[in-house]
Amino acid sequence: MNTESLKGLVTQVRACTVCEPHLPNGVRPVLQVNSNAKILIAGQAPGRRVHASGIPFDDPSGDRLRDWMGVSSEQFYNPELFAIVPMGFCYPGTGKSGDLPPRPECATTWRARLLHHLPGIETSLVIGKYAHNYHFGKSNLTVTKLVENWQQYWPRQIPLPHPSPRNNIWLNKNPWFEAEVLPLMRAHIANLLKT
Repeated sequence: MNTESLKGLVTQVRACTVCEPHLPNGVRPVLQVNSNAKILIAGQAPGRRVHASGIPFDDPSGDRLRDWMGVSSEQFYNPELFAIVPMGFCYPGTGKSGDLPPRPECATTWRARLLHHLPGIETSLVIGKYAHNYHFGKSNLTVTKLVENWQQYWPRQIPLPHPSPRNNIWLNKNPWFEAEVLPLMRAHIANLLKT
């Protein structure tokens, strides 16, 4: 029987240094969890601004994500409503074309243990390829194909592209996403937050 408490587990996560040798800006795990949360946001990894502030999605990606969901910052940062558990908890650094991938050690070390403590999750917003691979299984499906098949997973899991401004080209090429998926997702989230 697992008697590990969520509070104790989060303390361990915040003290984690497993990836420290690989992190050019050092460790600063960023997450938000509460056993009462209804909606899981499964993102990729914090960016440079989030690393600096220590607040999840405290950047233009977060602004867009909150707009996509139709929620206020107050709602978003209420851990009894939203759990924010990215694939990597620390900023991985910058590569040639943007941030590096999340460090794989986070998911293997912490993810299942954290999700075990979130029994009230009714919907998971799964953001970006690395989170897609974890939650939907590795496949040859592109982000676009997986998001196009959103109805297959609805409403338990909703595959989303990353809300980064870097994805403006993707959004312009795929107007169906904002026209079809987002209104239904907003309505679904609004209903969850009422209960």
